[in-house]
Amino acid sequence: MAKPNRIFLIGPMGAGKTTIGRNLANQLGLTFTDSDQEIQKRTGVDIPTIFEYEGEQGFRDREQAVIDELTQRDHVVLATGGGAVVRPLNRQNLSARGIVVYLQCSPEQQYERTYRDKKRPLIQTEDPLGRLRELMAEREPLYREAADYTVSTEGRSASTVARDILEQVS
Repeated sequence: MAKPNRIFLIGPMGAGKTTIGRNLANQLGLTFTDSDQEIQKRTGVDIPTIFEYEGEQGFRDREQAVIDELTQRDHVVLATGGGAVVRPLNRQNLSARGIVVYLQCSPEQQYERTYRDKKRPLIQTEDPLGRLRELMAEREPLYREAADYTVSTEGRSASTVARDILEQVS
């Protein structure tokens, strides 16, 4: 079987999309791109700043445009933001244009991996773990709807997960 040309990683914040995506791209000889990093590069500001000035809606508009563009590139592993799946057009573009891998992990694991990170506006709340649980309840069906494959990252190294993905998609 030919090696995949476009692999799109979806899943909640802290699932390891960026780290695993880089690892996977290296193993496949593809270019790695992260939609959140691309948005930051284009705007010149970080995501919390976009949320502060434009709200979540403004950020999602920017994200949708970037995902539309990036999913049309060849030879790419794309890591999307955790909320990318909330927009139906994003799910449609991801599903139609490449192999979609849902990196699954529990809200507890997400919390362990993200609680110190102040650059994640959706969990800057009194109860970040509770917020992560709410987000997972809302988004899990959307991740599953868009995914061709589901791979757990729970307590696993990026290289192990990347190997699992390679075995499934090749």
